[in-house]
Amino acid sequence: MSTGFGPETLFCGECGRPSTADELARFGDLLICSDCKNSYAQKLREGVAPVQTVQYGGFWIRVLAWLIDTIILMVVAGIVNAVVLRSIVAIPRVQPGADPTAALAAMAGVYGIVYLVNMVIGCSYEAFFVSSPLCATPGKLALGMKVLRTGGARLTLGRAAGRYFAKVLSAMILGIGFIMAGIDSQKRGLHDMICDTRVVRP
Repeated sequence: MSTGFGPETLFCGECGRPSTADELARFGDLLICSDCKNSYAQKLREGVAPVQTVQYGGFWIRVLAWLIDTIILMVVAGIVNAVVLRSIVAIPRVQPGADPTAALAAMAGVYGIVYLVNMVIGCSYEAFFVSSPLCATPGKLALGMKVLRTGGARLTLGRAAGRYFAKVLSAMILGIGFIMAGIDSQKRGLHDMICDTRVVRP
């Protein structure tokens, strides 16, 4: 059932009322609506309500979430590759006396198709779940994490898809883009910095 909230909808940390970013005041990492701002500021002055901080998902717990997602994707990709690709792609065989380089070229083409299909599956998986109201892939969701924009907004489908390809870039540079999440103060990988996202533990 639709909630009626868009991807840029934020919520007041006091009353929980949905608002847009320009209607909220920031107190540390907490966003407060105009109706609650004065009373919350008074609580801060009295020491009753400390400024809240966000708990970010660290490197190792994100590795564990990645393993869970990888297992799920391997099962899905295995089924797709076995059922769909087998019906549309003929596995080349070397005939006696034939040029083996032709078979190798055909095999490379098959692997190229498999790679592209797996990329589409991975991108669709990441973009669908991260941009959904869950704000997380099943692996992250199982470990209590969400992927959000700065300030707590949900990712759009396009940004979530872009984050997938930014993760490919993080992997291409010898995984350094992922390792950065272990040393950054907000636990951001390179892909998080590129797409202005945070992995948080609400």
